[in-house]
Amino acid sequence: MSIVERIKRNKWLLATIYTVIILGLSVGLYFLLRYLMAYFNLSVEGLATTAYLVVFVTTLVSNASIIVPVPFFVAIMIAAASKWNPVLIALTASSAGTLGEITGYYAGYLGKKIIITEATPGYEKLVAWMKRHGMLAVFLLSLQPILPFDIAGLISGASRIPLWKFILACWAGKFPKYLLGCYFGGAFLSLFPPLPF
Repeated sequence: MSIVERIKRNKWLLATIYTVIILGLSVGLYFLLRYLMAYFNLSVEGLATTAYLVVFVTTLVSNASIIVPVPFFVAIMIAAASKWNPVLIALTASSAGTLGEITGYYAGYLGKKIIITEATPGYEKLVAWMKRHGMLAVFLLSLQPILPFDIAGLISGASRIPLWKFILACWAGKFPKYLLGCYFGGAFLSLFPPLPF
């Protein structure tokens, strides 16, 4: 059995590798940001508007991608939260992330047969669960950090859950998740020694 087959079979190992990569990117971006600010002698206060805009755009683009996970916004969000208001960073990221998820919703709404087939393993169970629980299902899927949320958007659109309910439940799940990421990510980065420059 090859290493790739072992990784595919052991989903916890894959989730751990994914988490380590995200943490590594977060640490790297944090130190890159600190280095660039020291090198160019930039003040933190003058860059706040730009930081919120960068968090918004990267989160929007990352969440607008369907099925393909683009986790770089998490690293950018955590790096920005270490310098600026974590609540505002989480609010910005959750709003942008929710707007980005509308692409998945409309992809399911307009083209269910193109993107999702009923032959997908677990599809029928997930559809039944989402139809039974509606907004709560969207909220719980949006709140958890491991599984890709795109499938919830696709199924919500295909199931014709009203868009306003999808947006409200999606944002309600993303905001606390991103807020915890901002606070714990910043706390994690503060464990590293300060740079000598």
